[in-house]
Amino acid sequence: MKRTYLDYAATTYIDPKVLKKMKPYLADKFGNPSSLHAAGREARFAIEQARIDVAKVLGCEGKEIIFTGSGTESCNLAVFGIANFYKDKGNHIIISKIEHPAVLEAAKKLENQGFEVSYLNVDANGLVDINELKEALKKDTILVSIIYANNEIGTIQPIAEISEIVKNFRQKSGAVSLFHTDACQAAGALDLDVKKLGVDLMTLNGSKIYGPKGVGCLYISKGVNLEPVIVGGGQESGLRGGTENAALIVGFAEALKMADKIKISESKRLAGLRDYLIKNILKITRSRLNGHPEKRLSNNINVSIKGVEGEALALMLDKYRICASTGSACSSRKLAPSHVLLAIGITPELAHSSLRLTLGRKTTKKEINYVLKVLPEVVEKLREISSIKI
Repeated sequence: MKRTYLDYAATTYIDPKVLKKMKPYLADKFGNPSSLHAAGREARFAIEQARIDVAKVLGCEGKEIIFTGSGTESCNLAVFGIANFYKDKGNHIIISKIEHPAVLEAAKKLENQGFEVSYLNVDANGLVDINELKEALKKDTILVSIIYANNEIGTIQPIAEISEIVKNFRQKSGAVSLFHTDACQAAGALDLDVKKLGVDLMTLNGSKIYGPKGVGCLYISKGVNLEPVIVGGGQESGLRGGTENAALIVGFAEALKMADKIKISESKRLAGLRDYLIKNILKITRSRLNGHPEKRLSNNINVSIKGVEGEALALMLDKYRICASTGSACSSRKLAPSHVLLAIGITPELAHSSLRLTLGRKTTKKEINYVLKVLPEVVEKLREISSIKI
């Protein structure tokens, strides 16, 4: 039986065109980009071309792009980099309660080091409380970090509106108050023009856009300074030591170009499948949609189904060769309920009953119908043996 993969928010396959672009730099064109000889210059040229390609998608300059080893590393570089460079200007950081752990855990670590962190509430649909943000900003605020589109519930934040608030406060108060957004899930679905969004820093990665794993980038606006997290050979403008992986960087740039080119048509296709799936899943008794009903990623479905455990549901679906998730793949092995679902007001018991299905380029209506055939049967079986009585 063919596998039905509905966990694209966790990771995607590498597009064949991307892999083809990468292959020469995995074998023949293997020179160290820092070397002066022809082989090194060849690799360096490929990296710098990739930097230009990424910059074109983001509407910025090539020198504003720093390549990293992942989205997590990019978020860490943004949070730790800003905090450590501007700590003499202030020690206050603002994030939302539904950030990816790459931002959330970094902020908690800084909090343990003496920084002050404000955690913004979100409403029942997962939208940040704008008024709370305005009230939280103060003269020693050095960083605000709000995720563009949530990886668990798919809710899309009004990033341009938030950035305008932060920018206006900065101009009036003289505070550093830089704005970072984690846009890993947004890439290939939403506008990434950094000028329109008004962000100072933005994180992207390769594994969510049909590119290779182990590569990402951080957009850093001109005039913004960071303390490096990884030091060594001075690569990436001194902000990320270590020999650059030309193959991964080339693949990432190609994947981003491709994703951006088809984002409108593909988002429209996926939204149709998403809405069809949501409508029919909610026919299951005692089920509810998590996240904003309209302001959500075109490929994201997150539901809570009372009377079943999410882990058991995912494992049972796997027996039917359906790949699903109970939430974020980064924290799916933890027994604690999702911090995102708790933040939108769901009880711990109901949070444990969540199922995330995320669609992608190979998702078909036939696969969706297969899921809709299997899922109700699996839910019924699990409810019969479950000790959960909510």
